[in-house]
Amino acid sequence: MASALIGGMLARGWPASHVRVAEVDAGARKRLDERFGVFASADLAGAAAGADCLLFAVKPQQLRAVAATAAPLCVDRLVVSVAAGVRMADLARWLGGHERIVRVMPNTPALVRAGVSVACALPGVPGAQREAVTALLEAGGKVLWVGAESMIDAATAVSGSGPAYAFYLMEAMQEAAEKLGFAPDEARLLAVETVLGAGKLAESSEDSAAVLRKRVTSPGGTTERALAVLESRGVKAAVIQAVEAAEARARELGEAAGRE
Repeated sequence: MASALIGGMLARGWPASHVRVAEVDAGARKRLDERFGVFASADLAGAAAGADCLLFAVKPQQLRAVAATAAPLCVDRLVVSVAAGVRMADLARWLGGHERIVRVMPNTPALVRAGVSVACALPGVPGAQREAVTALLEAGGKVLWVGAESMIDAATAVSGSGPAYAFYLMEAMQEAAEKLGFAPDEARLLAVETVLGAGKLAESSEDSAAVLRKRVTSPGGTTERALAVLESRGVKAAVIQAVEAAEARARELGEAAGRE
């Protein structure tokens, strides 16, 4: 996720010199330098020098340890966390009562400036810093602010994990196309461009996905028969259950982190 955000920022014109990364893994530091040309160091204090904002893009299980090290560096600085499930109250506690925290759930299409990030802030974050976070996240796509932190877990399940659902559909469509006789590269083209085009069409339309679907579905036609198979297999219900399971896991991660 950090790479996706960095890639989006640089693609939008942010100077590489404005992005400094703390990364303990030497291999990851090398990849960041080769891919983006940004400063990367194993030293958190060195990476944070001169920064107005510290962004924590680590696994939920790692955030408490990172926060313990970073706490002295966070005074008077904005902290942005993209760790799935970890609540702002727990992060604030680990940082010694820090009040300027924004929790964000971006997604990987930010790497190509086609992502969507959902953000929520503690009351202590002033409007100017919220605007700064918006500008940061817009480097990777669209931004949605929510008032209730519980909606971040919901966003984790819908948009955070959502690209994997889309790739899963593409994977199935590509396999089907190959089974019907298309070469692998041809099958991939058909699957990817179809999903991409449908997304663009939905974005440009004021109609719901259900209405757009009905417009493609002629009575007695091929699409109707295909959708009948999906309905008979309970695909829509399974997708809803999958999203609900992801949201429950996000809450579990937060609860586990809060008990530490």
